Amino acid sequence: MELSAFAPFFGHLAETRLAPWAETLAERSRARLGPRAHGDWPRWSAALAALPALEPGRIWLDRAAVGCTGAGPLAPGAALALRRQLMALHPWRKGPYSLHGLRIDTEWRSDWKWNRLASHIAPLDGRLVLDVGCGNGYHAWRMLGAGARLVLGIDPTQLFVAQCLAVNHFLGDARLAVLPLGIEELPEDLGGFDTVFSMGVLYHRRSPLDHLLELQRLLRPGGELVLETLVLAGAGQEVLVPPGRYAGMRNLWFIPTVSALSQWLERCGFESVRCIHCAPTTSAEQHATAWMRFHSLADQLDPRDPSRTREGHPAPVRALLIARRPPSHAARA
Repeated sequence: MELSAFAPFFGHLAETRLAPWAETLAERSRARLGPRAHGDWPRWSAALAALPALEPGRIWLDRAAVGCTGAGPLAPGAALALRRQLMALHPWRKGPYSLHGLRIDTEWRSDWKWNRLASHIAPLDGRLVLDVGCGNGYHAWRMLGAGARLVLGIDPTQLFVAQCLAVNHFLGDARLAVLPLGIEELPEDLGGFDTVFSMGVLYHRRSPLDHLLELQRLLRPGGELVLETLVLAGAGQEVLVPPGRYAGMRNLWFIPTVSALSQWLERCGFESVRCIHCAPTTSAEQHATAWMRFHSLADQLDPRDPSRTREGHPAPVRALLIARRPPSHAARA
């Protein structure tokens, strides 16, 4: 796929204070989708090219299942073809979506997470927002639905980029894009976002404090960080470092208590740190579906004791924290 798919978004970006970085972001995205593209990228691109041109009737970004409906229901053959084309982008992990009557029942009920945080964050009206490790962009759509001016999502998993392009094929909103970049590929001097989200990323970073400092750098002074991550139950300053896998995941490094994580944020220079939610993850929120047929949470828990993972670690608990970059800021490390 040519980078032209992102051109409308970069046009909007050029009208904001983030304009100086538009060309660099475009160049780095182009490089990721060029010779460095995933081996399945041609197949995903073909699935995108096969999507039908359907005029949306109503579009909604503020419901559990982000999506649209047309002037009328699709004919059975057209509905079956649409399902087949979108299923070519399996697995769908974040959602749900509803596109012209087709419901994409994703692995995560991502709307539950959104419902937990929506009333606690600073209003997004008119804000420039960055969503780090955004997956296919489900939460980014909800951010637009909450009034954000523009949302930049980044995720190095190119399948998720293709899924976002598929959804936007039907929604047609140039104020949002998921670029195929990791946070380390963003320009070092990029900053100025009003709100930065990092959800489900911190435990994948070998240096969590460096990640927090990167997030801080991307915020404008006074901007808000929304952080969601795995945590260790307990009130002390403890950190679990799994020696091997954790709930089947290889690339998992540090799981702190909420108290330890709050101290990390404060040590990195954030203020007004608060935890707005902390609870075990359940298989009602994360589970295998027809749109994500691989192993999910239930398969990674000890069948004799679901309070433990198969490796013997405490079962997943997730917390949502909100913090602010001070208006006048000097980073501490």
